[in-house]
Parts: sequence; structure tokens; C-alpha cells
Amino acid sequence: MFSHVMIGTNDLDRAKTFYDALLGTLGVPPAMVDGNRIFYFANGGIFSVSLPINGQPATAANGGTVGFACSSPAQADAWHAAGVANGGTTCEDPPGVREGGMGKMYLAYLRDPDGNKLCALHRMG
Repeated sequence: MFSHVMIGTNDLDRAKTFYDALLGTLGVPPAMVDGNRIFYFANGGIFSVSLPINGQPATAANGGTVGFACSSPAQADAWHAAGVANGGTTCEDPPGVREGGMGKMYLAYLRDPDGNKLCALHRMG
């Protein structure tokens, strides 16, 4: 459905350090740097972080979340721990199982250093 997801940052070096560690737990190689943007390539998709092209400060989307698929609860926990260790902050409930209309899932939420809300998700059988 999506070709790519791009979010903003106010500090590209800090974002690269954060996302290299975070996405490394999912087996994603370090970012490719292209000027004022960084790109991560995995499973046919692209995740990118960019300094805003208009020169204005980057802001986090109110109500927005970027979700990353995990192969297990342990991988989601490693993702969350790497994020917190590299400047992210826990948000929502602690990592754990949630049940609802979409079924049983293991979720871990955090905010990146720029305030963007992220989620690691493992769908449980």
C-alpha cells in the first residue's frame, strides 16, 4: 500500500544515531545519507527521516504513529530498549500484550528524540 514513510527531524545526526540503533534490532542496515535526509530500506519499503524542506522546525504529528512489524515479543522489547537507550522516551502503556478488535498483539510504544510516536507490533496467534 505504501511506497515510503517520511518523518521530520531537527537534528539529522541525532536521528541517524537513534534510528540506526532502533531499526538495527529489526535487521535493517544503517541509513543511507542523502543530503538533508536519511533512508532505510527493508522488505520493499522505505522509511526516511528529513530536515524539513521549507526550513521551518520539524514537529511531531498529533495523533500520528509509525508502526514497525516485529517477529516476536522479544524483538519488540529489544526495539523498545534500543530506542530508550538512544534518546527515545516510553509513551502509552509499558510494552506488553493488548487485545481488541484487531486481535491479540504485543505492542511497545515510544517517542523519538523529536517527539514522533513510534510503535513496535507483533501479531500473536
